[in-house]
Amino acid sequence: MPSPQLLVLFGSQTGTAEDVSERLGREARRRRLCCRVQALDSYPVVNLINEPLVIFVCATTGEGDPPDNMKNFWRFIFRKNLPPTSLCQMDFAVLGLGDSSYAKYNFVAKKLHRRLLQLGGSALLPVCLGDDQHELGPDAAVDPWLQDLWEKVLELCPVPRDLAVIPPGVPLPSKFTLHFLQEAPGTCSEERRAASPDSRGPPSELQPFLAPMVANQRVTGPLHFQDVRLIDFDITGSGISFAAGDVVLIQPSNSAAHVQQFCQVLGLDPDRCFTLQPREPGVSCPPRLPQPCSMRHLVSQYLDIASVPRRSFFELLACLSAHELEREKLLEFSSAQGQEELHEYCSRPRRTILEVLCDFPHTAGAIPPDYLLDLIPAIRPRAFSIASSLLAHPSRLQILVAVVQYQTRLKEPRRGLCSSWLASLDPGQGAVRVPLWVRPGGLAFPETPDTPVIMVGPGTGVAPFRAAIQERVAQGQTGNVLFFGCRWQDQDFYWEAEWRDLERKGCLTLVTAFSREQERKVYVQHRLRELGPLVWELLDCQGACFYLAGNAKYMPADVSEALTSIFQEEGGLSGPDAAAYLARLQRTLRFQTETWA
Repeated sequence: MPSPQLLVLFGSQTGTAEDVSERLGREARRRRLCCRVQALDSYPVVNLINEPLVIFVCATTGEGDPPDNMKNFWRFIFRKNLPPTSLCQMDFAVLGLGDSSYAKYNFVAKKLHRRLLQLGGSALLPVCLGDDQHELGPDAAVDPWLQDLWEKVLELCPVPRDLAVIPPGVPLPSKFTLHFLQEAPGTCSEERRAASPDSRGPPSELQPFLAPMVANQRVTGPLHFQDVRLIDFDITGSGISFAAGDVVLIQPSNSAAHVQQFCQVLGLDPDRCFTLQPREPGVSCPPRLPQPCSMRHLVSQYLDIASVPRRSFFELLACLSAHELEREKLLEFSSAQGQEELHEYCSRPRRTILEVLCDFPHTAGAIPPDYLLDLIPAIRPRAFSIASSLLAHPSRLQILVAVVQYQTRLKEPRRGLCSSWLASLDPGQGAVRVPLWVRPGGLAFPETPDTPVIMVGPGTGVAPFRAAIQERVAQGQTGNVLFFGCRWQDQDFYWEAEWRDLERKGCLTLVTAFSREQERKVYVQHRLRELGPLVWELLDCQGACFYLAGNAKYMPADVSEALTSIFQEEGGLSGPDAAAYLARLQRTLRFQTETWA
Protein backbone atom coordinates (compact mmCIF):
# COMPACT_ATOMS: atom_id res chain seq x y z
CA MET A 1 0.00 0.00 0.00
CA PRO A 2 1.17 3.59 -0.62
CA SER A 3 2.26 5.82 2.27
CA PRO A 4 -0.51 7.12 4.61
CA GLN A 5 -2.80 9.47 2.74
CA LEU A 6 -5.87 9.77 4.90
CA LEU A 7 -6.12 10.58 8.60
CA VAL A 8 -9.37 10.10 10.54
CA LEU A 9 -9.47 11.78 13.95
CA PHE A 10 -12.38 11.28 16.35
CA GLY A 11 -13.78 12.70 19.56
CA SER A 12 -16.12 10.12 21.04
CA GLN A 13 -17.94 9.87 24.38
CA THR A 14 -20.16 6.79 24.01
CA GLY A 15 -18.38 5.07 21.11
CA THR A 16 -20.58 6.15 18.17
CA ALA A 17 -18.01 8.58 16.73
CA GLU A 18 -15.29 5.96 17.17
CA ASP A 19 -17.46 3.39 15.36
CA VAL A 20 -18.09 5.79 12.45
CA SER A 21 -14.34 6.51 12.29
CA GLU A 22 -13.51 2.80 12.13
CA ARG A 23 -16.07 2.48 9.35
CA LEU A 24 -14.27 5.27 7.45
CA GLY A 25 -11.00 3.38 7.97
CA ARG A 26 -12.48 0.17 6.56
CA GLU A 27 -14.02 1.94 3.55
CA ALA A 28 -10.67 3.61 2.87
CA ARG A 29 -8.85 0.27 2.97
CA ARG A 30 -11.41 -1.22 0.57
CA ARG A 31 -10.51 1.65 -1.79
CA ARG A 32 -6.81 0.75 -1.33
CA LEU A 33 -6.09 3.94 0.60
CA CYS A 34 -3.81 3.88 3.59
CA CYS A 35 -5.73 5.27 6.52
CA ARG A 36 -4.92 5.98 10.17
CA VAL A 37 -7.73 6.22 12.73
CA GLN A 38 -6.95 7.91 16.06
CA ALA A 39 -8.64 9.61 19.00
CA LEU A 40 -7.98 13.36 18.80
CA ASP A 41 -6.17 13.56 22.14
CA SER A 42 -3.83 10.68 21.30
CA TYR A 43 -2.73 12.44 18.08
CA PRO A 44 0.21 14.92 18.34
CA VAL A 45 -1.78 17.98 17.30
CA VAL A 46 1.31 19.97 16.19
CA ASN A 47 1.65 17.47 13.30
CA LEU A 48 -1.61 18.68 11.76
CA ILE A 49 0.26 21.28 9.74
CA ASN A 50 1.78 18.39 7.70
CA GLU A 51 -1.45 16.47 7.05
CA PRO A 52 -2.86 16.79 3.53
CA LEU A 53 -6.24 15.10 4.11
CA VAL A 54 -8.09 14.79 7.44
CA ILE A 55 -11.61 13.69 8.35
CA PHE A 56 -12.79 14.82 11.81
CA VAL A 57 -15.60 12.83 13.44
CA CYS A 58 -16.89 14.62 16.54
CA ALA A 59 -19.71 14.01 18.97
CA THR A 60 -21.23 16.80 21.04
CA THR A 61 -21.87 16.01 24.71
CA GLY A 62 -23.88 17.65 27.49
CA GLU A 63 -24.51 21.33 26.85
CA GLY A 64 -22.39 21.67 23.72
CA ASP A 65 -19.16 20.25 25.16
CA PRO A 66 -16.45 18.27 23.34
CA PRO A 67 -15.98 14.60 24.38
CA ASP A 68 -13.32 13.82 26.99
CA ASN A 69 -10.91 12.36 24.43
CA MET A 70 -10.70 15.60 22.43
CA LYS A 71 -10.61 18.23 25.20
CA ASN A 72 -6.85 18.89 24.89
CA PHE A 73 -7.13 19.18 21.10
CA TRP A 74 -10.11 21.57 21.55
CA ARG A 75 -8.10 23.87 23.83
CA PHE A 76 -5.15 23.86 21.39
CA ILE A 77 -7.10 24.49 18.18
CA PHE A 78 -8.78 27.59 19.69
CA ARG A 79 -5.54 29.22 20.79
CA LYS A 80 -5.58 32.87 19.79
CA ASN A 81 -1.94 32.83 18.65
CA LEU A 82 -2.35 30.23 15.87
CA PRO A 83 -1.55 31.86 12.49
CA PRO A 84 -4.49 32.04 10.03
CA THR A 85 -2.41 30.09 7.48
CA SER A 86 -1.58 27.18 9.86
CA LEU A 87 -3.62 24.60 7.92
CA CYS A 88 -3.51 26.07 4.41
CA GLN A 89 -2.21 22.79 2.94
CA MET A 90 -4.99 20.67 4.48
CA ASP A 91 -8.16 19.41 2.83
CA PHE A 92 -10.64 18.41 5.52
CA ALA A 93 -14.19 17.29 6.22
CA VAL A 94 -16.11 17.34 9.52
CA LEU A 95 -18.74 14.78 10.45
CA GLY A 96 -20.77 15.65 13.54
CA LEU A 97 -22.85 13.40 15.79
CA GLY A 98 -25.44 15.00 18.03
CA ASP A 99 -29.02 15.00 19.26
CA SER A 100 -31.45 17.60 17.94
CA SER A 101 -33.46 17.56 21.19
CA TYR A 102 -30.57 19.49 22.79
CA ALA A 103 -30.25 23.28 22.45
CA LYS A 104 -26.62 23.08 21.26
CA TYR A 105 -27.20 20.46 18.57
CA ASN A 106 -23.92 19.35 16.96
CA PHE A 107 -22.25 22.45 18.38
CA VAL A 108 -18.74 20.91 18.44
CA ALA A 109 -18.76 19.87 14.76
CA LYS A 110 -20.13 23.24 13.58
CA LYS A 111 -17.61 25.22 15.64
CA LEU A 112 -14.68 23.00 14.59
CA HIS A 113 -15.64 23.34 10.89
CA ARG A 114 -15.59 27.16 11.21
CA ARG A 115 -12.29 27.12 13.10
CA LEU A 116 -10.53 24.91 10.52
CA LEU A 117 -11.62 27.34 7.79
CA GLN A 118 -10.25 30.26 9.87
CA LEU A 119 -6.89 28.46 10.07
CA GLY A 120 -6.67 28.15 6.27
CA GLY A 121 -8.06 24.62 5.83
CA SER A 122 -10.04 23.80 2.69
CA ALA A 123 -13.39 22.04 3.26
CA LEU A 124 -14.17 19.16 0.90
CA LEU A 125 -17.85 19.23 1.90
CA PRO A 126 -20.27 21.09 4.16
CA VAL A 127 -20.29 19.73 7.72
CA CYS A 128 -22.36 16.52 8.16
CA LEU A 129 -24.89 16.66 11.02
CA GLY A 130 -25.83 13.17 12.23
CA ASP A 131 -28.91 13.20 14.47
CA ASP A 132 -29.65 10.64 17.17
CA GLN A 133 -33.32 11.69 17.11
CA HIS A 134 -33.84 10.58 13.49
CA GLU A 135 -35.77 7.31 13.33
CA LEU A 136 -32.82 5.74 11.48
CA GLY A 137 -30.29 7.40 13.77
CA PRO A 138 -27.22 9.32 12.53
CA ASP A 139 -26.83 7.02 9.49
CA ALA A 140 -29.71 8.85 7.77
CA ALA A 141 -27.35 11.84 7.31
CA VAL A 142 -24.02 9.98 7.39
CA ASP A 143 -24.67 7.52 4.51
CA PRO A 144 -25.30 10.07 1.71
CA TRP A 145 -22.55 12.36 3.07
CA LEU A 146 -19.99 9.52 2.96
CA GLN A 147 -20.92 8.77 -0.64
CA ASP A 148 -20.10 12.38 -1.56
CA LEU A 149 -16.95 12.27 0.57
CA TRP A 150 -15.48 9.25 -1.24
CA GLU A 151 -16.05 10.91 -4.62
CA LYS A 152 -14.04 13.95 -3.44
CA VAL A 153 -11.32 11.85 -1.79
CA LEU A 154 -10.82 9.63 -4.83
CA GLU A 155 -10.40 12.74 -7.02
CA LEU A 156 -7.50 13.74 -4.74
CA CYS A 157 -6.11 10.20 -4.25
CA PRO A 158 -7.13 8.01 -7.22
CA VAL A 159 -6.88 4.23 -6.74
CA PRO A 160 -3.90 2.81 -8.71
CA ARG A 161 -5.17 1.21 -11.92
CA ASP A 162 -3.67 -2.18 -11.14
CA LEU A 163 -5.59 -2.42 -7.81
CA ALA A 164 -9.29 -3.22 -7.73
CA VAL A 165 -11.60 -1.99 -4.96
CA ILE A 166 -12.20 -4.75 -2.38
CA PRO A 167 -15.96 -5.50 -2.60
CA PRO A 168 -18.11 -5.12 0.55
CA GLY A 169 -18.79 -8.86 1.00
CA VAL A 170 -15.09 -9.76 1.29
CA PRO A 171 -13.69 -9.47 4.85
CA LEU A 172 -10.67 -7.22 5.32
CA PRO A 173 -7.80 -8.79 7.28
CA SER A 174 -8.35 -8.72 11.05
CA LYS A 175 -6.47 -6.08 13.07
CA PHE A 176 -4.91 -8.70 15.34
CA THR A 177 -3.98 -12.36 15.26
CA LEU A 178 -4.53 -14.60 18.29
CA HIS A 179 -1.76 -17.14 18.86
CA PHE A 180 -3.10 -19.90 21.08
CA LEU A 181 -0.68 -21.37 23.59
CA GLN A 182 -0.22 -25.10 23.98
CA GLU A 183 0.24 -25.04 27.76
CA ALA A 184 -2.33 -26.58 30.10
CA PRO A 185 -5.42 -24.46 30.90
CA GLY A 186 -5.36 -22.16 33.90
CA THR A 187 -1.64 -21.41 33.84
CA CYS A 188 -1.72 -17.90 32.37
CA SER A 189 -1.78 -15.19 34.98
CA GLU A 190 -3.87 -12.11 34.39
CA GLU A 191 -4.02 -10.11 37.56
CA ARG A 192 -5.55 -6.69 36.91
CA ARG A 193 -2.85 -4.08 36.79
CA ALA A 194 -4.05 -2.20 39.80
CA ALA A 195 -2.62 1.03 41.10
CA SER A 196 -0.70 0.30 44.27
CA PRO A 197 0.17 2.99 46.85
CA ASP A 198 3.71 3.28 45.48
CA SER A 199 2.75 3.51 41.77
CA ARG A 200 3.49 6.76 39.97
CA GLY A 201 0.67 9.25 39.73
CA PRO A 202 -2.99 8.79 40.60
CA PRO A 203 -4.97 5.77 39.31
CA SER A 204 -6.13 5.94 35.68
CA GLU A 205 -7.93 3.87 33.05
CA LEU A 206 -4.78 1.87 32.34
CA GLN A 207 -4.00 1.50 36.02
CA PRO A 208 -7.24 1.65 38.04
CA PHE A 209 -7.36 1.32 41.81
CA LEU A 210 -9.03 -1.88 43.02
CA ALA A 211 -11.18 -0.24 45.68
CA PRO A 212 -12.67 -2.42 48.42
CA MET A 213 -16.47 -2.05 48.49
CA VAL A 214 -17.45 -1.33 52.10
CA ALA A 215 -21.25 -1.10 51.76
CA ASN A 216 -23.89 -1.64 49.08
CA GLN A 217 -27.21 -0.45 50.46
CA ARG A 218 -30.59 -0.03 48.78
CA VAL A 219 -31.88 3.47 49.58
CA THR A 220 -35.30 3.33 47.89
CA GLY A 221 -38.29 1.93 49.76
CA PRO A 222 -39.44 -1.66 49.22
CA LEU A 223 -42.48 -0.48 47.23
CA HIS A 224 -40.52 1.80 44.91
CA PHE A 225 -40.27 0.76 41.25
CA GLN A 226 -36.53 1.44 41.11
CA ASP A 227 -33.62 -0.08 43.00
CA VAL A 228 -31.21 2.75 43.88
CA ARG A 229 -28.00 1.96 45.78
CA LEU A 230 -25.68 3.99 47.95
CA ILE A 231 -22.30 2.33 47.42
CA ASP A 232 -19.32 3.09 49.64
CA PHE A 233 -15.67 2.43 48.65
CA ASP A 234 -12.56 2.55 50.79
CA ILE A 235 -9.82 4.46 48.92
CA THR A 236 -7.15 4.31 51.65
CA GLY A 237 -3.66 4.37 50.15
CA SER A 238 -4.94 4.87 46.58
CA GLY A 239 -3.52 8.35 46.00
CA ILE A 240 -7.02 9.38 44.87
CA SER A 241 -8.19 12.84 45.83
CA PHE A 242 -11.29 14.64 44.58
CA ALA A 243 -13.41 17.73 45.08
CA ALA A 244 -17.16 18.28 44.88
CA GLY A 245 -18.31 17.98 41.26
CA ASP A 246 -15.73 15.34 40.30
CA VAL A 247 -16.74 11.98 38.85
CA VAL A 248 -15.53 8.43 39.42
CA LEU A 249 -15.11 6.03 36.49
CA ILE A 250 -15.82 2.36 37.07
CA GLN A 251 -14.78 -0.50 34.78
CA PRO A 252 -17.56 -3.15 34.84
CA SER A 253 -17.43 -6.85 33.90
CA ASN A 254 -19.80 -9.20 32.09
CA SER A 255 -21.71 -11.74 34.16
CA ALA A 256 -20.33 -15.27 34.44
CA ALA A 257 -23.54 -16.65 32.86
CA HIS A 258 -23.15 -14.40 29.80
CA VAL A 259 -19.46 -15.30 29.45
CA GLN A 260 -20.31 -19.01 29.52
CA GLN A 261 -23.14 -18.59 26.98
CA PHE A 262 -20.91 -16.55 24.63
CA CYS A 263 -18.12 -19.15 24.71
CA GLN A 264 -20.66 -21.91 24.10
CA VAL A 265 -22.26 -20.22 21.07
CA LEU A 266 -18.87 -19.46 19.51
CA GLY A 267 -17.35 -22.83 20.43
CA LEU A 268 -14.54 -21.25 22.49
CA ASP A 269 -12.69 -22.84 25.40
CA PRO A 270 -12.80 -20.16 28.15
CA ASP A 271 -9.58 -21.51 29.75
CA ARG A 272 -7.55 -21.41 26.53
CA CYS A 273 -4.74 -18.84 26.60
CA PHE A 274 -3.41 -16.75 23.74
CA THR A 275 -1.07 -13.90 22.91
CA LEU A 276 -2.18 -11.05 20.70
CA GLN A 277 -0.20 -9.65 17.77
CA PRO A 278 -1.09 -6.69 15.53
CA ARG A 279 -1.05 -7.40 11.80
CA GLU A 280 0.21 -3.97 10.79
CA PRO A 281 3.27 -2.06 11.97
CA GLY A 282 2.51 0.95 14.13
CA VAL A 283 -0.61 -0.66 15.63
CA SER A 284 -0.35 -1.49 19.32
CA CYS A 285 -2.26 -4.12 21.29
CA PRO A 286 -5.05 -2.90 23.60
CA PRO A 287 -3.15 -1.85 26.75
CA ARG A 288 -5.96 -3.13 29.00
CA LEU A 289 -5.41 -6.74 27.89
CA PRO A 290 -2.70 -8.78 29.66
CA GLN A 291 -0.28 -10.91 27.63
CA PRO A 292 -0.82 -13.86 27.63
CA CYS A 293 -4.59 -13.69 28.16
CA SER A 294 -7.27 -16.33 28.64
CA MET A 295 -10.41 -16.37 26.55
CA ARG A 296 -12.44 -16.05 29.78
CA HIS A 297 -10.60 -12.83 30.71
CA LEU A 298 -11.07 -11.40 27.20
CA VAL A 299 -14.83 -12.05 27.27
CA SER A 300 -15.54 -11.15 30.90
CA GLN A 301 -13.34 -8.05 31.24
CA TYR A 302 -12.99 -6.64 27.72
CA LEU A 303 -15.57 -7.54 25.04
CA ASP A 304 -18.86 -5.63 25.40
CA ILE A 305 -21.15 -8.55 24.58
CA ALA A 306 -24.08 -6.95 26.49
CA SER A 307 -24.12 -3.81 24.29
CA VAL A 308 -26.55 -3.20 21.43
CA PRO A 309 -24.58 -3.85 18.21
CA ARG A 310 -24.09 -1.15 15.62
CA ARG A 311 -24.52 -1.56 11.88
CA SER A 312 -20.76 -2.19 11.47
CA PHE A 313 -21.17 -5.39 13.54
CA PHE A 314 -23.67 -6.77 11.01
CA GLU A 315 -21.44 -5.75 8.07
CA LEU A 316 -18.48 -7.74 9.39
CA LEU A 317 -20.65 -10.65 10.56
CA ALA A 318 -22.14 -10.89 7.03
CA CYS A 319 -18.61 -11.04 5.58
CA LEU A 320 -17.69 -13.87 7.96
CA SER A 321 -20.88 -15.90 7.46
CA ALA A 322 -20.84 -19.01 5.27
CA HIS A 323 -24.48 -19.91 6.03
CA GLU A 324 -26.60 -18.82 3.08
CA LEU A 325 -29.83 -17.83 4.90
CA GLU A 326 -28.09 -16.15 7.81
CA ARG A 327 -25.70 -14.30 5.51
CA GLU A 328 -28.61 -13.04 3.41
CA LYS A 329 -30.32 -11.59 6.52
CA LEU A 330 -27.07 -10.07 7.82
CA LEU A 331 -26.39 -8.41 4.45
CA GLU A 332 -29.90 -6.95 4.52
CA PHE A 333 -29.35 -5.55 8.05
CA SER A 334 -26.06 -3.96 7.00
CA SER A 335 -27.39 -2.35 3.80
CA ALA A 336 -28.66 1.24 3.63
CA GLN A 337 -32.09 -0.08 2.56
CA GLY A 338 -32.29 -2.44 5.56
CA GLN A 339 -31.84 0.18 8.27
CA GLU A 340 -35.51 0.39 9.20
CA GLU A 341 -35.68 -3.37 9.66
CA LEU A 342 -32.42 -3.36 11.63
CA HIS A 343 -33.87 -0.66 13.90
CA GLU A 344 -36.95 -2.82 14.53
CA TYR A 345 -34.90 -5.97 15.16
CA CYS A 346 -32.06 -4.49 17.17
CA SER A 347 -32.12 -0.85 18.32
CA ARG A 348 -35.77 -0.55 19.36
CA PRO A 349 -35.92 -3.66 21.59
CA ARG A 350 -32.26 -3.10 22.68
CA ARG A 351 -31.14 -6.58 21.57
CA THR A 352 -27.58 -7.32 22.68
CA ILE A 353 -24.57 -8.66 20.74
CA LEU A 354 -24.85 -11.94 22.64
CA GLU A 355 -28.54 -12.30 21.76
CA VAL A 356 -27.86 -11.55 18.07
CA LEU A 357 -25.14 -14.21 17.98
CA CYS A 358 -27.61 -16.69 19.51
CA ASP A 359 -30.07 -15.77 16.71
CA PHE A 360 -27.39 -16.52 14.07
CA PRO A 361 -25.86 -19.71 15.51
CA HIS A 362 -24.25 -21.08 12.33
CA THR A 363 -22.44 -17.80 11.70
CA ALA A 364 -21.48 -17.38 15.37
CA GLY A 365 -20.03 -20.89 15.56
CA ALA A 366 -17.74 -20.18 12.60
CA ILE A 367 -16.35 -16.75 13.64
CA PRO A 368 -12.52 -16.92 13.52
CA PRO A 369 -11.20 -15.83 16.97
CA ASP A 370 -8.85 -13.38 15.17
CA TYR A 371 -11.90 -11.23 14.36
CA LEU A 372 -13.31 -10.97 17.90
CA LEU A 373 -11.67 -7.60 18.56
CA ASP A 374 -12.81 -6.20 15.19
CA LEU A 375 -16.36 -7.43 15.72
CA ILE A 376 -17.07 -6.51 19.35
CA PRO A 377 -16.24 -3.15 20.97
CA ALA A 378 -14.41 -2.88 24.28
CA ILE A 379 -16.39 -2.40 27.50
CA ARG A 380 -16.33 1.31 28.30
CA PRO A 381 -15.94 2.65 31.81
CA ARG A 382 -19.08 4.23 33.33
CA ALA A 383 -19.00 7.63 35.03
CA PHE A 384 -20.82 8.41 38.29
CA SER A 385 -21.00 11.69 40.17
CA ILE A 386 -19.16 11.38 43.48
CA ALA A 387 -21.73 11.79 46.27
CA SER A 388 -19.43 12.40 49.25
CA SER A 389 -16.70 14.81 50.36
CA LEU A 390 -13.31 13.78 51.68
CA LEU A 391 -13.73 16.48 54.35
CA ALA A 392 -16.79 14.65 55.72
CA HIS A 393 -15.74 11.06 54.90
CA PRO A 394 -11.92 10.81 54.76
CA SER A 395 -10.63 7.82 52.74
CA ARG A 396 -14.12 7.09 51.41
CA LEU A 397 -15.81 7.56 48.06
CA GLN A 398 -19.57 7.17 47.76
CA ILE A 399 -21.86 6.99 44.73
CA LEU A 400 -25.62 6.84 44.21
CA VAL A 401 -26.50 4.25 41.54
CA ALA A 402 -29.91 3.74 39.94
CA VAL A 403 -29.97 0.12 38.77
CA VAL A 404 -31.04 0.18 35.12
CA GLN A 405 -33.69 -2.43 34.31
CA TYR A 406 -36.61 -2.14 31.92
CA GLN A 407 -38.80 -4.31 29.72
CA THR A 408 -38.96 -4.27 25.93
CA ARG A 409 -40.82 -6.73 23.73
CA LEU A 410 -38.00 -9.22 24.35
CA LYS A 411 -38.67 -11.81 27.05
CA GLU A 412 -35.60 -11.00 29.15
CA PRO A 413 -35.60 -7.58 30.86
CA ARG A 414 -32.92 -5.17 29.63
CA ARG A 415 -30.29 -4.49 32.28
CA GLY A 416 -27.59 -1.82 32.53
CA LEU A 417 -24.23 -3.61 32.50
CA CYS A 418 -22.46 -1.53 35.15
CA SER A 419 -25.36 -0.78 37.50
CA SER A 420 -26.52 -4.44 37.52
CA TRP A 421 -22.96 -5.65 38.08
CA LEU A 422 -22.45 -3.22 40.98
CA ALA A 423 -25.82 -4.16 42.51
CA SER A 424 -24.85 -7.87 42.38
CA LEU A 425 -21.71 -7.34 44.48
CA ASP A 426 -22.17 -8.07 48.17
CA PRO A 427 -19.34 -7.09 50.52
CA GLY A 428 -21.14 -9.00 53.28
CA GLN A 429 -20.29 -12.26 51.47
CA GLY A 430 -16.53 -11.63 51.31
CA ALA A 431 -14.03 -9.12 49.94
CA VAL A 432 -15.21 -7.21 46.85
CA ARG A 433 -12.89 -4.95 44.83
CA VAL A 434 -13.95 -2.62 42.04
CA PRO A 435 -11.54 -1.02 39.49
CA LEU A 436 -11.99 2.74 39.56
CA TRP A 437 -10.30 6.12 39.04
CA VAL A 438 -11.38 9.76 39.26
CA ARG A 439 -11.52 12.69 36.83
CA PRO A 440 -12.83 16.27 37.04
CA GLY A 441 -16.56 16.56 36.37
CA GLY A 442 -18.60 19.25 34.68
CA LEU A 443 -19.41 21.16 37.89
CA ALA A 444 -16.98 23.53 39.62
CA PHE A 445 -18.11 25.12 42.88
CA PRO A 446 -17.11 28.65 43.96
CA GLU A 447 -13.86 29.06 45.84
CA THR A 448 -14.96 32.28 47.53
CA PRO A 449 -16.45 31.25 50.88
CA ASP A 450 -19.34 33.72 50.99
CA THR A 451 -20.80 32.94 47.51
CA PRO A 452 -24.24 31.32 47.95
CA VAL A 453 -25.16 28.34 45.77
CA ILE A 454 -28.55 27.24 44.45
CA MET A 455 -28.57 23.55 43.55
CA VAL A 456 -31.36 21.79 41.63
CA GLY A 457 -30.98 18.02 41.78
CA PRO A 458 -34.06 15.86 41.19
CA GLY A 459 -33.68 12.09 41.70
CA THR A 460 -30.11 10.79 41.56
CA GLY A 461 -29.13 14.23 40.18
CA VAL A 462 -28.76 15.21 43.86
CA ALA A 463 -25.56 13.10 44.19
CA PRO A 464 -22.95 15.77 43.30
CA PHE A 465 -24.78 18.27 45.52
CA ARG A 466 -24.42 16.05 48.57
CA ALA A 467 -20.65 16.17 47.99
CA ALA A 468 -20.79 19.97 47.55
CA ILE A 469 -22.94 20.55 50.64
CA GLN A 470 -20.74 18.30 52.80
CA GLU A 471 -17.66 20.14 51.55
CA ARG A 472 -19.13 23.62 52.00
CA VAL A 473 -20.54 22.87 55.48
CA ALA A 474 -17.12 21.51 56.57
CA GLN A 475 -15.63 24.84 55.41
CA GLY A 476 -18.26 26.82 57.33
CA GLN A 477 -20.25 27.97 54.26
CA THR A 478 -23.95 28.26 55.04
CA GLY A 479 -25.42 29.80 51.85
CA ASN A 480 -26.62 26.44 50.50
CA VAL A 481 -30.05 26.18 48.84
CA LEU A 482 -31.10 22.74 47.56
CA PHE A 483 -34.15 22.03 45.39
CA PHE A 484 -34.75 18.27 45.50
CA GLY A 485 -37.48 16.40 43.66
CA CYS A 486 -38.63 12.77 43.74
CA ARG A 487 -41.86 10.79 43.46
CA TRP A 488 -42.73 9.91 47.06
CA GLN A 489 -41.36 11.26 50.34
CA ASP A 490 -41.32 7.79 51.96
CA GLN A 491 -39.84 5.88 48.98
CA ASP A 492 -37.11 7.83 47.16
CA PHE A 493 -36.17 10.84 49.30
CA TYR A 494 -32.40 10.24 49.35
CA TRP A 495 -30.54 11.38 52.50
CA GLU A 496 -33.65 12.91 54.09
CA ALA A 497 -32.28 12.64 57.65
CA GLU A 498 -28.99 14.26 56.61
CA TRP A 499 -30.75 17.21 54.94
CA ARG A 500 -33.12 17.73 57.89
CA ASP A 501 -30.20 17.76 60.32
CA LEU A 502 -28.37 20.41 58.24
CA GLU A 503 -31.59 22.44 58.07
CA ARG A 504 -31.87 22.43 61.86
CA LYS A 505 -28.25 23.60 62.14
CA GLY A 506 -28.93 26.51 59.74
CA CYS A 507 -26.49 25.19 57.11
CA LEU A 508 -29.05 24.40 54.40
CA THR A 509 -32.27 25.72 52.90
CA LEU A 510 -34.14 22.65 51.55
CA VAL A 511 -37.00 22.89 49.06
CA THR A 512 -38.74 19.64 48.09
CA ALA A 513 -41.06 18.58 45.25
CA PHE A 514 -42.78 15.20 45.65
CA SER A 515 -44.36 14.77 42.24
CA ARG A 516 -46.85 11.96 42.95
CA GLU A 517 -48.20 12.99 46.34
CA GLN A 518 -51.00 15.18 44.98
CA GLU A 519 -53.31 15.12 42.00
CA ARG A 520 -51.30 17.67 39.99
CA LYS A 521 -47.65 16.67 39.51
CA VAL A 522 -45.24 19.07 41.20
CA TYR A 523 -41.65 19.24 39.96
CA VAL A 524 -38.56 21.25 40.92
CA GLN A 525 -39.29 23.90 38.27
CA HIS A 526 -42.66 24.63 39.95
CA ARG A 527 -40.93 25.13 43.31
CA LEU A 528 -38.38 27.44 41.66
CA ARG A 529 -41.18 29.66 40.34
CA GLU A 530 -42.91 29.67 43.74
CA LEU A 531 -39.68 30.89 45.33
CA GLY A 532 -38.90 33.34 42.51
CA PRO A 533 -38.19 36.30 44.85
CA LEU A 534 -35.57 34.27 46.80
CA VAL A 535 -33.93 32.95 43.58
CA TRP A 536 -33.73 36.46 42.08
CA GLU A 537 -32.38 37.97 45.31
CA LEU A 538 -29.65 35.32 45.55
CA LEU A 539 -28.65 35.53 41.88
CA ASP A 540 -28.91 39.26 41.24
CA CYS A 541 -28.05 40.81 44.62
CA GLN A 542 -25.83 38.20 46.27
CA GLY A 543 -23.96 36.86 43.20
CA ALA A 544 -25.07 33.25 43.77
CA CYS A 545 -24.07 30.40 41.46
CA PHE A 546 -26.78 28.12 40.08
CA TYR A 547 -26.26 24.37 39.49
CA LEU A 548 -28.42 21.78 37.84
CA ALA A 549 -27.88 18.00 37.63
CA GLY A 550 -30.08 15.12 36.51
CA ASN A 551 -31.86 13.55 33.57
CA ALA A 552 -31.32 15.40 30.28
CA LYS A 553 -34.72 14.76 28.71
CA TYR A 554 -37.10 17.59 29.69
CA MET A 555 -35.90 18.86 33.07
CA PRO A 556 -33.02 21.19 31.98
CA ALA A 557 -35.26 23.03 29.48
CA ASP A 558 -38.08 23.28 32.08
CA VAL A 559 -35.70 24.70 34.69
CA SER A 560 -34.22 27.22 32.20
CA GLU A 561 -37.76 28.30 31.30
CA ALA A 562 -38.61 28.73 35.00
CA LEU A 563 -35.51 30.88 35.47
CA THR A 564 -36.22 33.18 32.51
CA SER A 565 -39.78 33.72 33.79
CA ILE A 566 -38.36 34.57 37.26
CA PHE A 567 -36.01 37.11 35.63
CA GLN A 568 -39.02 38.69 33.90
CA GLU A 569 -41.38 38.68 36.89
CA GLU A 570 -38.94 39.50 39.70
CA GLY A 571 -36.30 41.45 37.78
CA GLY A 572 -38.68 43.24 35.41
CA LEU A 573 -36.65 42.14 32.37
CA SER A 574 -38.10 41.78 28.89
CA GLY A 575 -38.12 38.34 27.21
CA PRO A 576 -34.90 38.97 25.20
CA ASP A 577 -33.17 40.56 28.22
CA ALA A 578 -34.10 37.61 30.45
CA ALA A 579 -32.65 35.19 27.85
CA ALA A 580 -29.47 37.33 27.65
CA TYR A 581 -29.22 37.36 31.47
CA LEU A 582 -29.38 33.54 31.53
CA ALA A 583 -26.79 33.32 28.72
CA ARG A 584 -24.49 35.62 30.70
CA LEU A 585 -24.82 33.40 33.79
CA GLN A 586 -23.83 30.41 31.63
CA ARG A 587 -20.91 32.22 30.02
CA THR A 588 -19.48 33.34 33.38
CA LEU A 589 -19.97 29.79 34.82
CA ARG A 590 -22.53 31.04 37.33
CA PHE A 591 -25.02 28.62 35.76
CA GLN A 592 -23.60 25.10 35.33
CA THR A 593 -25.28 21.86 34.39
CA GLU A 594 -24.40 18.18 34.42
CA THR A 595 -27.00 16.05 32.69
CA TRP A 596 -27.18 12.52 31.34
CA ALA A 597 -29.53 10.64 29.04
